[in-house]
Amino acid sequence: MDENSRLEVEAAVFRRLVKHFQEHTEVQNIDVMNLAGFCRNCLAKWYQAAVEEQGGQLSYDEAREIIYGMPYEEWKAKYQK
Repeated sequence: MDENSRLEVEAAVFRRLVKHFQEHTEVQNIDVMNLAGFCRNCLAKWYQAAVEEQGGQLSYDEAREIIYGMPYEEWKAKYQK
């Protein structure tokens, strides 16, 4: 697989993971953290770091909104147990 194809596949997998988390709001971050060692907030931090590595700027709140599919406070009020 060439580099461009690999990047496209990795991007598709990431989008699928984010969509899965957005659709499965019953899955709590603490549960994912305990089982897998990362959660939605970790993904947001990694997303923010990747943007900054590329020379861009993105706040943590903006990154969380991308991962959660809505502002974090809204998600928390609706779904956090």
